[in-house]
Amino acid sequence: MEAYVTLGKRELTLEDLEAVARKGVGVKLSGGAGKRIKRARALVEQWVGEERSIYGVTTGFGALSDVSISKKDTEKLQTNILMSHAAGVGNPFAPEIVRAMMVLKLNDFCLGHSGIRPKTVRNLSHLLNSGVVPLVPEKGSVGASGDLVPLAHMGLVLIGKGEALVGNKRVSGLDALKECSLAPLCLGSGEGLALVNGTQAMAAVGGLALVDAVNILKHADIAACMSLEVLMGSRTEFDPRIHRVRPHPGQIRAADNMLRITADSEIISSHRDCSRVQDAYTLRCSPQVHGAARDCVDNGRKVLEVEINSATGNPLIFPDQGDFLLGGNFHGEPVAFVLDFMCIAVAELANISERRIERLVNPKLSGLPAFLVRDNGLNSGFMIAQYTAAALVSENKVLSHPASVDSIPTSANKEDHVSMGTIAARKARQIVENTENVIAIELMSAAQGLDLFTNLKPGKGTRAAYDLIRNHVDHLEADRILAADIGVVRDLIRNGSILAAVETATGALA
Repeated sequence: MEAYVTLGKRELTLEDLEAVARKGVGVKLSGGAGKRIKRARALVEQWVGEERSIYGVTTGFGALSDVSISKKDTEKLQTNILMSHAAGVGNPFAPEIVRAMMVLKLNDFCLGHSGIRPKTVRNLSHLLNSGVVPLVPEKGSVGASGDLVPLAHMGLVLIGKGEALVGNKRVSGLDALKECSLAPLCLGSGEGLALVNGTQAMAAVGGLALVDAVNILKHADIAACMSLEVLMGSRTEFDPRIHRVRPHPGQIRAADNMLRITADSEIISSHRDCSRVQDAYTLRCSPQVHGAARDCVDNGRKVLEVEINSATGNPLIFPDQGDFLLGGNFHGEPVAFVLDFMCIAVAELANISERRIERLVNPKLSGLPAFLVRDNGLNSGFMIAQYTAAALVSENKVLSHPASVDSIPTSANKEDHVSMGTIAARKARQIVENTENVIAIELMSAAQGLDLFTNLKPGKGTRAAYDLIRNHVDHLEADRILAADIGVVRDLIRNGSILAAVETATGALA
């Protein structure tokens, strides 16, 4: 992995975002980005010198945009915007989210439309590369004019205010700057507004949630195949002829994944002539459900990768024309819509998974010992693990109500329609986390089922997943605390260990 992601040279990907946010990769600015930033800044300083009226630079903000600010007060105005807009509440965002916000804000600046000073951009990148993480409360953004509240908290540290994490230590913004040998900035004209205007919080939360959703889609296919083998299901439903006549791309990819995961299964070939006509929907329709979720997530990726490479501030400076324009690129509606849709899609992965778990633990449906444990009655086995999955699925249903259908006027009705995009992003993140746990429970349950019912070999991908799980979690012979086991398997999902083992056997999954 490269030590740096270069900003302003090419379009940022969600993989770049994850590398900086989670893997400690640093950032540097391309030469072209530096030139663009300087050109836009020169225009701002020219206009301020001419005492032109420019929103947020020589005027107040929002409903106060008709209040002119004198030249001598323009710098004070920019400090005030950070302090007044830092009104967030709730738990702080995880450090990976804040790092993602920082790189996305820098990427926006590199487009050269913000009018911010090169020094301010350098200081923000230095904070990021030094591992300083501003403390940013989760709640307070309505998603237009972008993510004002969280971005204000992020920006406070640049002026020596607010709080930050340095390592695991919570310190003042001033002490955080000292840790990385920076002095507090005195913000220039328009810089406070440039820092707070934009969609970087919702895009950061949503972008990382989408990366995790892509991962969970592949694990959902693996879990479904393990359950199918335990439940004596058929591979017929994965036949490519079925999916070619309804050619949704995600459905085709899901079916192909499942066909390869179950390849060479002795279990499936052993019941080729059984009396069952066809499988329950949770098995037979798994490519269709998983595939629909894939298509939704794919669309989300397209929208988010446009968003993270866009200028979402206001005003926007256009150096080639020597002009600035006032607009609404900070409005989070595109992000809100796709993340609300992703909430529904990922919630359905958990929904169908929980129904497969029920089939595994219910002896009337599986033919296995009740709750997948011998000496049941004395032992409850996986009974309550299914309760947990059911609770998470029901929570997901509540969280799937779209945030974007709501709006509430702000700033004395000047900002009279907002996106709630950051709320949509936070919901999506929670649903993805819940679904990781549900899929973990299905993988555990299916591995237990394979222990109980046959000596035949499962498909090559199924066997690889089973072996990896058994290397970390023992067979449940008698009741024990299952929370730890669920956590272990969830972490194997998150760190890609199960997927890597399966792909070694099957080739890369779509």
